[in-house]
Amino acid sequence: MGDRDRRTVFVTVGTTCFDALVKAVDSPQVKEALLQKGYTDLVIQMGRGTYIPSKVSGDGTLQVDYFTFSPSIADYIRDASLVISHAGSGSIFETLRHSKPLIVVVNEDLMDNHQSELADELAEMKHLFCARPLTLAETIWEMDVETLTPYVPGDAKPVVSLINKFLGFPDD
Repeated sequence: MGDRDRRTVFVTVGTTCFDALVKAVDSPQVKEALLQKGYTDLVIQMGRGTYIPSKVSGDGTLQVDYFTFSPSIADYIRDASLVISHAGSGSIFETLRHSKPLIVVVNEDLMDNHQSELADELAEMKHLFCARPLTLAETIWEMDVETLTPYVPGDAKPVVSLINKFLGFPDD
């Protein structure tokens, strides 16, 4: 299989510790679902987590690699065919700006989890899929990336113009 036939899944937990997501992605059920969907590579950015995923995918056909941190994950996102992310707004919007299919996995261990509200809202708008660690395999099996609606960032110019007018600055 040539490099252009590779289909990479990039998983990111950002700077957090989200071992539940890394464990879920490392499970035989998730790896099998990814294989059946045609993905060939799995790259996991595991942040501050202590759980070390296996580089073996059972039958060995899914190539698995991991790392803790990177100065920038933009290249990983750009090169991915699918991104699985924690519910951090930076990771979500960076992935959506790159027009990549995205599964956001909500960390249910966080108190006052406003991140789940963002993920649920964007999933309702069909910009991404939303899962929990225990439902990730099912979400992968059921997802159809063709049903996603591209995310178009809003235009901030009207807000800037209004603020400038209020402050007495000229409107450029």
